[in-house]
Amino acid sequence: MDIKNALKGRDLLSLHDFTPGEINYILDYAAELKQKQKEKVDHQLLKGKTLAMIFQKSSTRTRVSFEVGMYQLGGHALYLNAGDLQLGRGESIADTGRVLSRYVDGIMIRTFAQSDVAELAEYAGVPVINGLTDLLHPCQILADLLTIREHKGKLAGLKLAYLGDGNNVCHSLLFGCAKTGMNISVAAPEGYLPDEEIVTAARADAVETKSEIVITTDPKEAVAGADVVVTDVWASMGQESEQQVRANIFAPYQVNARITAGAAPDFIFLHCLPAHRGEEVSGEIIDGAHSVVFDEAENRLHAQKAVLGLLMAD
Repeated sequence: MDIKNALKGRDLLSLHDFTPGEINYILDYAAELKQKQKEKVDHQLLKGKTLAMIFQKSSTRTRVSFEVGMYQLGGHALYLNAGDLQLGRGESIADTGRVLSRYVDGIMIRTFAQSDVAELAEYAGVPVINGLTDLLHPCQILADLLTIREHKGKLAGLKLAYLGDGNNVCHSLLFGCAKTGMNISVAAPEGYLPDEEIVTAARADAVETKSEIVITTDPKEAVAGADVVVTDVWASMGQESEQQVRANIFAPYQVNARITAGAAPDFIFLHCLPAHRGEEVSGEIIDGAHSVVFDEAENRLHAQKAVLGLLMAD
């Protein structure tokens, strides 16, 4: 079976579930669809199809990119927040999956627990896409990989440094780099390092691609020679009460001119946004010549269109 057929009808819960060849195929397809859009070539792959979008966490980029993506592919996106569903009144995730599958051709969910996404996928009869959980953010990292490839011309052999909280973005970057042969160094404070099970799984993925994974508490070590520097907010959604405590702990991990002096001279800077200038990143970096954060934000659209087109097309 070829890769395109192998992807048809699949769920996207984690990049760990996909082979290196499949991830590279998704990126190739995203680049192809991006070019078709630029040239105004018809690519209505999902004409007459509907995507249910469940949002238990709010979003700008996720909602707009999926909704616009479905429109450009000829389909329709249906926005459902927590108040629109019976989940808040006790209907199970399993029953929600069973019911929605009778109406729609795919489901995207942005929520808290990874187990909820897994349960939805188990009982839904249509592809389920993880739009973000507290554990993983696979769609964001597909956009990141597409952006890096556009600016660097390749992925394998590059070094990516991630500074900050060992969160969902960090976890999916570990998988994304391991699957594409990128070396990744994560620097985070003690107590905020990435999940050990995720690191172990990523290291297993890295055996095939010979990707090197380094976990450290030293930001200078992580950034040394990096081709790509990435960070994220220090307090994610639901952690607002920890903001001040985290600001003090993470201060040495701010991405600024001093810390990036050790990176490759032509490094690029990524951030999934929204960003807090003066906290996890200085204005001189995110608004400077190394920043590609708005290319990255745009590529959420193209990467997700590739996912939608491959998983949901006939």
